[in-house]
Amino acid sequence: MIRVAIVDDKKNNRIILADKLRRNNLFEVKIEAVNGEEFLEKLAGTNFDERPEIVLMDLEMPVMDGITTIAIASSLYPGIKYVVLTIFDDDDKIFNAIKAGACGYLLKEESGEIIADMLIKLWQNGAGPISPSIANKILQLLQQQSIAKPSAREQANDNMFHLSDREKEILRFLCQGLEYKEIAEKLCISPNTVKKHVINIYDKLHVNNKAHALHIAYTKNLLT
Repeated sequence: MIRVAIVDDKKNNRIILADKLRRNNLFEVKIEAVNGEEFLEKLAGTNFDERPEIVLMDLEMPVMDGITTIAIASSLYPGIKYVVLTIFDDDDKIFNAIKAGACGYLLKEESGEIIADMLIKLWQNGAGPISPSIANKILQLLQQQSIAKPSAREQANDNMFHLSDREKEILRFLCQGLEYKEIAEKLCISPNTVKKHVINIYDKLHVNNKAHALHIAYTKNLLT
């Protein structure tokens, strides 16, 4: 069973999301909270073996919002994966949530099957879930930024990570929201080879998930 927490100030949202997850027998909802403060209080009262492994976090909440909660919780409980689940695809919110420690960003409009599948992948191999529309927004921001010629400092940042041409190519596909299998088909290589490249990319960027890798790619102008 994958232990999950749901943090959302709207009761109906919590009910709908919990129902989506419970349709899949792999999930067990351990904590439900109306805001970040209540979540932290409930989390502090749990034993290690009862603690949620994945937290689905809303952003806009009273008392303590999602970004603040993720920043605090990720420092206190670094072993837990924090995934933003929201209706917002605002640029600042995306990157602030990722900087705070979120490893994924899903829109609430996603189907239960998609949410469950992405969370299972996160639990199995650490693949941070990102809704395709969010990945496309990141790609658009990258393309907009690439219109301007990179500065000498940005070029230095690029060289600093020592990404190969193939690694940059795979990073671009990740920014488009493609899965390992889809990337493998485009490049005529095996999914395992793609996975090895992704591991190398994470190592060179000093990150441990897709969300942080995309954030580095955007802020450091790595894809131009």
